[in-house]
Amino acid sequence: MPLKVAVQMDPIERINIEGDTTFLMMLSAQARGYELFVYTPDRLALDGNRVMARGRACKVQPVKGDHVSFGAWEQVDLSEMDVVLLRQDPPFDLAYITTTHMLEKIHPRTLVVNNPAEVRNAPEKLFVTGFPGVQPPTLITSDVEAIYEFRAHHGDIVLKPLYGGGGSGVARLMADDPNLDALLELHEQIGREPVIAQKFIPAVTKGDKRILLVDGKPVGAINRVPNAGQIRSNLRVGGRAEAVELTARDRELCEIIGPELARRGLLFVGIDVIGDYLTEINVTSPTGAQQLKRFTGVDATEVMWDRVVELRG
Repeated sequence: MPLKVAVQMDPIERINIEGDTTFLMMLSAQARGYELFVYTPDRLALDGNRVMARGRACKVQPVKGDHVSFGAWEQVDLSEMDVVLLRQDPPFDLAYITTTHMLEKIHPRTLVVNNPAEVRNAPEKLFVTGFPGVQPPTLITSDVEAIYEFRAHHGDIVLKPLYGGGGSGVARLMADDPNLDALLELHEQIGREPVIAQKFIPAVTKGDKRILLVDGKPVGAINRVPNAGQIRSNLRVGGRAEAVELTARDRELCEIIGPELARRGLLFVGIDVIGDYLTEINVTSPTGAQQLKRFTGVDATEVMWDRVVELRG
């Protein structure tokens, strides 16, 4: 039977259809005959025990400037859907967390991808710390003195917001860089969350590998290469994608984390690997599927939908 699929995402009208993984998920679903309904997180509501969303049925097509058409606005009970794709981008703030509490009320009868409780319990830069030996030296804190001590010990470091995404706010600080105080002041003005400091990995100049996993098993990888003189390789901030093969170390890292991803119901995950180190486990709205399909022909979203069908019996 065709599935009824709701997609919780940032406004679909504004996406880059050539690079957006959610759009590819929707194209794949539509090609299978699934019905699509789309809404933004601010249109989610908890009415008593009912989880409601105001949005529109839609159809998608890979045509720039004409990639989506809508039905009439309507409010639907998400428990009547077969699947909800939880796909809005970070920041992972209280608004995001609130949506996971709401969606948890319908999961798993309505299958939410990814499991909203585990999305909430697996912040991307914190979750990875639960797997000893996979990360570069890492410190998470608001303690300025601790950050200075960390830099004194490790030399060059990378400083980034704990709950950011897409490369936003990431900066490299060399051992003698005088701007650490100013950057920490900026982070403090933005929010009360700790920051993450990580030993700089020189291998980042060769790329930051994005590996996509479905139900804990690797599907494929792309390499994201920063522009000359930059350390941020995220595609949304100017990094370029290129084809890459999985190494023995990549497969080892996937074997370490894969069973836990599957156990938690984190069905579609993207991990970031620099050199021999795992730096992040992305569970909110991981990207890279379009580039993977372009370079290798492997469609990770098709693998995901096959697994969704199996899980729904």
